[in-house]
Amino acid sequence: MLTRREALLGSVLTAAAVASIGAMPAVASVKDVAGLPREKITLVPPPFVHAHDQVAKGGPKIVEFTMTIEEKPMVIDADGTQLNAMTYNGSIPGPLMVVHEGDYLELTLINPDTNTLAHNIDFHAATGGLGGGELTLVNPGEQVTLRFKATRAGTFVYHCAPGGAMIPWHVVSGMSGAVMVLPRDGLKDDKGNPVRYDRIYYIGENDFYIPRDEQGKFKKYETAGDNYDDTLKVMRGLIPTHVVFNGRAGSLTGDNAMKAKVGETMLLVHSQANRDTRPHLIGGHGDFVWEQGKFANPPAKDLETWFIRGGSAGAALYTFLQPGIYAYVNHNLIEAVELGATAHFMVEGNWDDDLMMQVEAPRAITS
Repeated sequence: MLTRREALLGSVLTAAAVASIGAMPAVASVKDVAGLPREKITLVPPPFVHAHDQVAKGGPKIVEFTMTIEEKPMVIDADGTQLNAMTYNGSIPGPLMVVHEGDYLELTLINPDTNTLAHNIDFHAATGGLGGGELTLVNPGEQVTLRFKATRAGTFVYHCAPGGAMIPWHVVSGMSGAVMVLPRDGLKDDKGNPVRYDRIYYIGENDFYIPRDEQGKFKKYETAGDNYDDTLKVMRGLIPTHVVFNGRAGSLTGDNAMKAKVGETMLLVHSQANRDTRPHLIGGHGDFVWEQGKFANPPAKDLETWFIRGGSAGAALYTFLQPGIYAYVNHNLIEAVELGATAHFMVEGNWDDDLMMQVEAPRAITS
């Protein structure tokens, strides 16, 4: 069983060893940003995304975010199974942060003294050693501010990376999220024409590895560090007990289904920090899909299912043409149906008779 001291010491020593090799400068210097305007953003929990401009107004700026790390138990299915979660801002996934190419993203990361473990953040959108991970390690009761220039447009994962086996353990305990870096002149289709979205949603997909007791029931633990040894054994089997969207099986269904209207164009950002996944919108398509998540590349068109590599985020644009409930799934259907990776869109509006599916009544087969 991992004690609080062992967990803290292991993370700190790993980070110290990496830092001793010699860290490259990863923070923007004061002179680089002197005089730039600042914008302070209040983050919102997924699947929602904070207000932002799709086309940048004016020149580069410093976009300020604050995230507080929370270690807390979270129920991840209808049976009451408990995950000793590690989270950014209390949600799985952590919030989506949106900036424009050329902006500086500035994050203040807070690790309250109510937590038991050291944490940090590795930005896949950043340039520099460990994506800022070696510069942002904070023990309980500490905070740190990191600033970097967003030089590449696209969707990118961020996650906790304290070192060694702590990295996958923290990630599969919920500590990941995404950044979207929009081109300054907005998104473009495959021919270079501007495209806009009416709504945006963010889905973070997670694989969880919950240990079982001798009777095969999922175990519960008191604190975040208590489950380390048991969870590591399950993780090493590479067979998740749960694969879910936004922290819980069914979290985006029923009353929590994502809303849209016929004729609206939706941008859907999907991240998976650990495993490959295959998103599919049942009854819809990806009109334009940045499967690799990079807006400098032209999007693919009319995809039925797309591929998100583990450790990355992608984006898909779709205009709803008919009302109804649309299921959005990981099309590894075992993971969708048996393990929980399913979400719903509730789309309101009028039917387009020209697009309506037609079926004849079933009848007996005649020879």
